Amino acid sequence: MDLKSNIILISGPTASGKTDFAVKLANKINGEIINADSMQVYKELKILTARPSIKKQKKIKHHLYGFQPVKKKFSTGLWLKLAIKEIKNIQKKNKIPIVVGGTGLYFKALTDGLAKIPNIPLKTRLQIRNIHKTIGQKNFYKKLIKIDSHSKNRINPNDTQRMIRAYEIKKYTKTSLFEWFKKTKPIFKKDKFIKIYIDFPRVQLINRISRRVEEMIKMGAISEVKTYLKLKVRKENSSNKVIGVQEISELIKKKINLDQAKERISIKSRQYAKRQSTWARRYMSDWNKIDLNNVNISNLKKFFYNYLL
Repeated sequence: MDLKSNIILISGPTASGKTDFAVKLANKINGEIINADSMQVYKELKILTARPSIKKQKKIKHHLYGFQPVKKKFSTGLWLKLAIKEIKNIQKKNKIPIVVGGTGLYFKALTDGLAKIPNIPLKTRLQIRNIHKTIGQKNFYKKLIKIDSHSKNRINPNDTQRMIRAYEIKKYTKTSLFEWFKKTKPIFKKDKFIKIYIDFPRVQLINRISRRVEEMIKMGAISEVKTYLKLKVRKENSSNKVIGVQEISELIKKKINLDQAKERISIKSRQYAKRQSTWARRYMSDWNKIDLNNVNISNLKKFFYNYLL
């Protein structure tokens, strides 16, 4: 197989070691790294999003990290456009693109294409969010499947974000989200992707998350949030969803103490990791699942060729 014609995808739950693995792999196979994490794009939130260190970025060329101001909106469509451009540029240099991150929707957009759905007016979106808030999750789901039968059994009743998105698309365009998907075509051929999913045992992952939270606090996460709060970012902006922003904000306001803040960040991170794993089971069933406990990092190239090609 001509590896240079391929695109390597590396995903996994938060704190699973995706970045370290990608850097070591890139070093072995002459690759460059492209970010596929929706929160690591933000310029002002380096510590809480666990952005790769300057040392790692100097060692291996990284793309699409920390370039987006938190006050500006960022979408999957914009990420896809930028990622495609970076992939092609890396390939022109005869290097191997390695796309790394934990945002499942980014990978799905890259491998399956992204539906060209018209922009939904903000007024409509806010009205629908208000309906969800008023009638609650359970009743909103019933309302969704009533107007869009394609959503039944395809959208988890607990997946608030996707549920609202499906509802607003059907309501505004009169066409189901899943009908839009059928019209979608990917940019790259599917056999060009080498898909790797890092899957740590649950107990180990919980311990890794706890250690990461401690490291973030030591690195200056509290100061980072203080600076972020001064920017007065709108509540609806995605950057407010970065795990740790809300918890440390409450710490700064003295509503909770440091131990409580760390515990809440850990809990929220574990919940996020669980959602990532659920997504992977549903949409990444054809990915190569690996446990880094069983990978010989010192002979990574051999492992890569023997097990993944």
